Amino acid sequence: MARTLKVLLPIVFIVLAVGASFVMVQSRPAAMQKPVSLPVLLVSVNTAKRQPVTFVVRSQGSVSPRTETILMSEVSGQIIDVSPAFVSGGFFKRGDILVRIDPRNYQFAVKRAKAGVAKAQTQVATESALAGYAYEDWQRLREFDRASREASSLALRKPQLQAAIAELESKEADLEMAQEDLNRTIIRAPYDGMVREKIADVGQFVNIGGQLARTFAVDRAEVRLPLTQRDLQFLDLASLDTGARLPVTLTADIGGQTFTWSAKIVRSEGVFDSTSRVLYVVAQIEDPYGLDVADHEPLRIGTFVTAEIVGNFGGQLFAVPRHALSRGKTLWLVDDEFRLQPSDVHIVRMDEKFAYIDGGLKEGDRYTITPIDQPLPGMKVRFDG
Repeated sequence: MARTLKVLLPIVFIVLAVGASFVMVQSRPAAMQKPVSLPVLLVSVNTAKRQPVTFVVRSQGSVSPRTETILMSEVSGQIIDVSPAFVSGGFFKRGDILVRIDPRNYQFAVKRAKAGVAKAQTQVATESALAGYAYEDWQRLREFDRASREASSLALRKPQLQAAIAELESKEADLEMAQEDLNRTIIRAPYDGMVREKIADVGQFVNIGGQLARTFAVDRAEVRLPLTQRDLQFLDLASLDTGARLPVTLTADIGGQTFTWSAKIVRSEGVFDSTSRVLYVVAQIEDPYGLDVADHEPLRIGTFVTAEIVGNFGGQLFAVPRHALSRGKTLWLVDDEFRLQPSDVHIVRMDEKFAYIDGGLKEGDRYTITPIDQPLPGMKVRFDG
């Protein structure tokens, strides 16, 4: 009996505990349920408004001289003097004397040539007088003998006179050449420019064709700007053939400051690069070093610049910040109930800041410019201001 009670008591206790738990669960109050409200996104919006748009094509390039020269000596000799401007970075004016070569040998050559001319002139005068005497002799002979034949050229000393004249012309040419060689001992600047690199200096002996310096003109500079095939549809390059010029703004960051210069597209190189498939156009800058303008930041040769070329007029378009677009072509509009609605727009052109749209958007439409992660149609939004 005692053993039976030991077995039954735990079973009874477990049954009673299960029953009590069931009664407690069934008698608990019902849980309150509240509807879950979706979060309302805070966004910034713009109002669509058409505006006149003139396309701007952007490119980059380095400034280079329009005219660049390697100065060479046309005579041989020792350099005896150079201009103070004959240093790397030195400015000079057209006609300035840059280099002087020892002229003594060429001065001697001029003296010899002058002496040769004087001698030849004397010979011409002598032969001219002899020819006159010969003609007078022939005239007297003819008075005595009417049947005599005409005098030959040799008898009248015409060949000797012609030879003397030819010798005089040769000696005059020698003098002219000697004088030119003497003049070439003074090397003058061919234009207003700057010395890029000095190669020769005082005391150095140079031969004919010896390099003296590398120089370039400072009246104009150029920038080669690459354009893609897509860029070309927004530029009127054909007008360049009629003398028109496309305005360009060049920008560069120098010493932490941003400077701008005005330029003009003056020509196209006319062929696509076979490697990069771009077409180069050339922008020209007047007075890049600002020598004729006070307080002008010089646009130095070699400066890397960003160019903005004024292109064709695109008409009345919507200019939308490009970060407002989703998947490259979808714009999220905000309706009157402050809910998002997607709209696929037609983009005429896109640059690094804006997308220019002519379809899929109406005047006065509100669109969000806040990037939204996984937006859904009908999602509720509120404005940040």
